[in-house]
Amino acid sequence: MKKIFYIAFLVVLTSSSCNKFLDVKPASQIDQSDLFKTEQGFEEALNGVYTLCSGSSLYGGNLTFYNDILSQNYQFNDVILQQTANFNYTLPSVVSKNSDIWNNAYRAIANCNYLLAAIDNQKVQFSAGNRDLIKGETLALRAYLHFDLLRMFAPAYVTGAGQTAIPYVTQVTTKSTPNSTVQQVIDQLLTDLKLAKTLLKSDPILSASYVVGYPSATTTTELASPSLFMQNRRQRLNYYAVCGELARVYLYEGDKANALSNAQEVINSKKFPFTKQDDFFASDPQKRDRIFYPELVASWFIDNANEVGLLQGLYTGSNPYYSGTVDQVSDIYELGGDGAEDWRYKQWFLSTASVTGGANRAVLQKYVENPAPLANLHPLVAPAIRLSEMYYIAAEASFDVNPSAALDYYNTIRTKRGIGNNLTVVPSKDDFINRLLAEARKEFYGENQIFYMYKRLNHAVVVNSTQTVLPSNSVFVFPKPQDELTYRTN
Repeated sequence: MKKIFYIAFLVVLTSSSCNKFLDVKPASQIDQSDLFKTEQGFEEALNGVYTLCSGSSLYGGNLTFYNDILSQNYQFNDVILQQTANFNYTLPSVVSKNSDIWNNAYRAIANCNYLLAAIDNQKVQFSAGNRDLIKGETLALRAYLHFDLLRMFAPAYVTGAGQTAIPYVTQVTTKSTPNSTVQQVIDQLLTDLKLAKTLLKSDPILSASYVVGYPSATTTTELASPSLFMQNRRQRLNYYAVCGELARVYLYEGDKANALSNAQEVINSKKFPFTKQDDFFASDPQKRDRIFYPELVASWFIDNANEVGLLQGLYTGSNPYYSGTVDQVSDIYELGGDGAEDWRYKQWFLSTASVTGGANRAVLQKYVENPAPLANLHPLVAPAIRLSEMYYIAAEASFDVNPSAALDYYNTIRTKRGIGNNLTVVPSKDDFINRLLAEARKEFYGENQIFYMYKRLNHAVVVNSTQTVLPSNSVFVFPKPQDELTYRTN
């Protein structure tokens, strides 16, 4: 942990602000007045954390796409990738990836802590509400990063609430932060997120005048603010994103009442409209919504040459690293049953002959970007929190006390994905969970959330309709980097 505090604090403004770089002294020598003497400096610092999070080491790569290997959605010609999918975490490539995730996540956390340490101690004049907005987003980012580290590198709450987890770093210091238990991390996550939610009461996204939509739509106001910092609130951890993250954390802890309350706050806001069929199936690729864009509560902006190239290699090139066979994907989407009309299967997959021979491949179209000079209906983003996930959480959290409501949440998403066969008879709890997992696997294909669902529930990982992998720490817990294990004593 100690080394992360000596990495240069590099602030990079994302496209939602401007393409400017601000290099600051190494953290061990940083003069905070260089950066935090103006409101703009705080904005730049926060944008820098978002840029780091959106890079390929974190949510623009590893934490969205790479870990999806474990969801059993693909068939690999590459032996190393297949061993990774088989949960072999001793492979040098996996060890390297885990170290990359760990180091960069804690680097981003350290930068959050620099900002938080400065924002209440500086006599800077902020625009109305901006201090709370910046502080709230920063706390949310710190929590979001810690939660994913918890979900990767620690036992699941349901099997090991009192076991050693990860360090929850909240201070700028060169001293090692002790490991917390899983329960202690959850408690700190909730502290940060609840404070963030309170601070973000001034978020522009809460205004009735803030209308979500495609950038070119005449009805959207996401780009209306004269302040670049206030635009595109869904490319930041906005108020509703914090509600969504709270719903995740509460459900992880088993607090279904609070999970349901926060999920309902997102759902009942009506801020995020379901994608229209005409937009999802538009014949003109410049008018096609490939990712259910209006439904994204929050996302990571990755519309740059590096990430476009990465995604083309992973998913959409002539011989992508990640692709399932047509039969495999047909099985996931239940083409032989209720899934015959599933929008996602129809639009997200292109059947192509395998370059290396064998079965035809189902090539994912979720992250395709139109070649120049064609425009795109929406920017290329990595989903952070989806509206659909709030429905899955609400369905699971309400099943025990109101199974009828649970079925309504479940059926709503299926209907919005073209599946007209509603579930009308309340099934057993186990059957309902299995149905939710099956739906979530379809929705999160090419993302990373389904693996976390299996882990939270201590549920067997579904390979196909006849094969599963039993839950265990050897499956669900990534080894921490060796440097971390060698350095610390607890």
